[in-house]
Amino acid sequence: MQHHITVIGGGLAGLTAAVTAAESGAAVTLFEAHHTLGGRARTAEGPYKTNEGPHALYNGGPLWSWLKRRDLLPVVSVPPLEGARFCFHRGGALRRTPPLALVKLALRSPAKTPVDADFLTWATGEVGEAGARAAAHFVAVALFHHDPGSLSARFVQERLRRVVKLPPEAHYPQGGWASVVDRMAARACDLGVRIETTERVTSLAGCRGPVIVATSLEAARRLLSDSTLTWDSGRTVLLDLAVRTRRGDPFVISDLEAPGWIERFTAQDATLAPAGEQLLQSQFPIAPDESRTDGVTRAERLLDLGFPGWRERVTWRREALATGRTGALDRPGTTWRDRPQINRGEGVFLAGDQVAAPGLLAEVAFNSGLEAATLALRTSKPQPAKLHAENPHSA
Repeated sequence: MQHHITVIGGGLAGLTAAVTAAESGAAVTLFEAHHTLGGRARTAEGPYKTNEGPHALYNGGPLWSWLKRRDLLPVVSVPPLEGARFCFHRGGALRRTPPLALVKLALRSPAKTPVDADFLTWATGEVGEAGARAAAHFVAVALFHHDPGSLSARFVQERLRRVVKLPPEAHYPQGGWASVVDRMAARACDLGVRIETTERVTSLAGCRGPVIVATSLEAARRLLSDSTLTWDSGRTVLLDLAVRTRRGDPFVISDLEAPGWIERFTAQDATLAPAGEQLLQSQFPIAPDESRTDGVTRAERLLDLGFPGWRERVTWRREALATGRTGALDRPGTTWRDRPQINRGEGVFLAGDQVAAPGLLAEVAFNSGLEAATLALRTSKPQPAKLHAENPHSA
């Protein structure tokens, strides 16, 4: 007799849930609607290995430890010389040092930061309005939101502390996030997980055992016909460029005058673009009344400052608008505990980056996948192992 668990969605949350359940002895079937696994952690195929927006893996959280224990962590660090090419856009120019107010604010303990106040109001009381706005714009790299100052002070401060921590927590999967996804998928297969790609599940009817819905919140809302599955997320323009190499290009430009971030990913991993080319990934959050063109225009202005002659150097370009695909955002008066709960009842569990789980960026998906699998294992009933090969879904 063997437990059986169905996982819908092959992103980071779904793969975490599948591996966790399989390591505990359950028979697991995972369904992914696309032809590749990874969700938002997919890496583009071809010569330019871009992620869906700038991605980093933070070594101060549980995801890092979990991956490392399983030898699933091919990461690289930024060389010191490249790290020194970190620039801040303030006062209409690029500067090497952040404002002192940002440094002071980063030292404040999140535990003493109010949940009910918005970040800008609280931070203004700590370091003044100019410093508070600069800090809010800086931390947008981990929020993908056009107005970080309007979010819960505790929520933003938790992320600010980790983004500015020294030595840096941010590391980068070698070869893009696909390398992590591929290793997780291989681990799942080694444990006996049955992975079905290009299989879109439209109904839970026929799914065997507990079901973990590890999709976007929007997709989960449709699949479960549950209108309560909503939470705030960001809206950001993504601009990816490959440019011919030029000596002295910055590693990062953080816009402190408005939320925006440009990062040269080949600074730490030259394999992400062909020889002689550099891969830049940018994200510029935009307000509900702004267009993709508005975000692209802001990005190009910052490129003009930091990457002289970039237009003549471009060898490849891609633009996109990410809406509701940038993780959970907590408004004043709310915390992660107020988001859609993982346990939906009747053997259905939710996982993803907008549900009730703590963490920074991908850690929310990981923590929720881990918790969903743990709960599913507790509620699953033993079933004959011979049924493992049956098709349990309705597509």
